[in-house]
Amino acid sequence: MKRASLTVSGEEEVGIRVDRYLSEVAGLFTRSQIKRRLREIRVNGTPAKLSHRLAAGDSLEVLYEDGETPSVSAEEMSLDILFEDDSVIVVNKPGGVVVHPGAGNWSGTLVQGLAFHIGRLREELGSANLRPGIVHRLDKDTSGVIIVAKNPESQEYLARQFRRKSTETSYLAVVKGRLFPTASTIESCIRRDPDHRKRFESTPDSGKPSITEYRVLRQWERHALVALKPRTGRTHQLRVHMTSIGHPILGDPIYGRPDADFPKAPLMLHAHRLAISLPSGERITFRAPLPETFKRLVCDIGRLAAR
Repeated sequence: MKRASLTVSGEEEVGIRVDRYLSEVAGLFTRSQIKRRLREIRVNGTPAKLSHRLAAGDSLEVLYEDGETPSVSAEEMSLDILFEDDSVIVVNKPGGVVVHPGAGNWSGTLVQGLAFHIGRLREELGSANLRPGIVHRLDKDTSGVIIVAKNPESQEYLARQFRRKSTETSYLAVVKGRLFPTASTIESCIRRDPDHRKRFESTPDSGKPSITEYRVLRQWERHALVALKPRTGRTHQLRVHMTSIGHPILGDPIYGRPDADFPKAPLMLHAHRLAISLPSGERITFRAPLPETFKRLVCDIGRLAAR
């Protein structure tokens, strides 16, 4: 028998059923395995049904039969550390690295690298916690700045800011095509695609309200470099929104097609900036340098346009 501790930290997790959370978000097991392997679920210490809908900050205790499940065993990993003190660590996550263990990604995650770097991380936040210190996430293929708490008090302090939307984040992306107008706001609802469970879609009025601001920094003949500011935090929000206006992010394997000029481009989306208050009370803006692959591809786009 195994036990796992989880905390609802992402805005996109609020309001979903426990069974969906355990399979689609936590990746503990598939929907078909839940009834066979799950023995007990408690939300904030109270027994809960699989149909229970989760709220921000909810704590889950899950008792289940053993099987192939994620692990938070420490793994040595090279970390690009932007800032670190006794309460938090801020890392420039490379593209291709999953933030925490889940379905199909049992090892090599950022959490496991942090567990190696911070010896007391699991002890401070619970050895059964699958996402120790995680208060927000980046997609696997998205690079950039992410902040992680080192103890329960810091985790709640940071998570509260994300719940109240008092943090500020901005991204840099290369998208397909030329954008007009060169600055605008995209507003729509986002919901999971009923036909493709790994995708989300933009709709006029069905799903969760979502807002993204964009501003063109530079345009070429067939591509543009843009700054993106999400005002909400839905899963795949930036990728879905840019696709919805006909300008998918270059290298997006889910929402875009291979680019004729750069068919092997990685996802060109980078979390460039995060402004947040630390547990010390100091508000700091962290900036993550662009990956070399991102900078090289932007240079290649410029050279192609100049021909």
